[in-house]
Amino acid sequence: MSAHRFTAISTGLSMALLGALTSALAASAPPETSTCLACHGANGEGMAAAGYPRLAGLSSLYLTEQLNAYIDGRRVNAIMSGIANPLSAQQIQSIADYFSALPASSAPSPSALDAAQSSLGRQLAERGDWDNGIPACFNCHASGGIGVQPAFPPIAGQPAAYIEAQIKAWKTGTRQGSPQNLANALMYSVAMRMDETQTKAVAAWLAAQPLPAPDTRPAHTKP
Repeated sequence: MSAHRFTAISTGLSMALLGALTSALAASAPPETSTCLACHGANGEGMAAAGYPRLAGLSSLYLTEQLNAYIDGRRVNAIMSGIANPLSAQQIQSIADYFSALPASSAPSPSALDAAQSSLGRQLAERGDWDNGIPACFNCHASGGIGVQPAFPPIAGQPAAYIEAQIKAWKTGTRQGSPQNLANALMYSVAMRMDETQTKAVAAWLAAQPLPAPDTRPAHTKP
């Protein structure tokens, strides 16, 4: 068998396994996730057109923290606050555990950006703008924007509208984190230094970046 054919078969099998896993998880979704799935997709893939983020593959600890932030007012969003407030601690944990177990889609969110936007967005993500005190996104969110969970979530492939809205939320104080979490202070500091052009450019560029495909090889075969 040729190496090309073997690779194609292996890739096909990996995608089939991921599809089967996703279907099995969706079938076992706890009832409290029904409202989440309506906006964030049947597989937690998000809804780019509406600016609803991907939840699949985010860490359970991160998701728990965000739901609690909506409840105690550290994050302000009329829809999410209304959904989160009635949830018990057990329900929050159940939702967080469910979405964290879903495989994240590797497909990027649709995003239209011109050459100048693309160049600026890539610069900010990969190298930052140190003249204005803005570190690269990838300094914290890892190369390719794959995240360093739970403190720094994956940002590659998230909807541009969502990324832009979150940078603005840090600026206006409608998104705040736990005072004990230095990542939150860092995000506030970075957001305050970004102008509108930079915000739109980096959001659009990140949205167009795919997440690496999940590594489905058995643990003993990985390097």
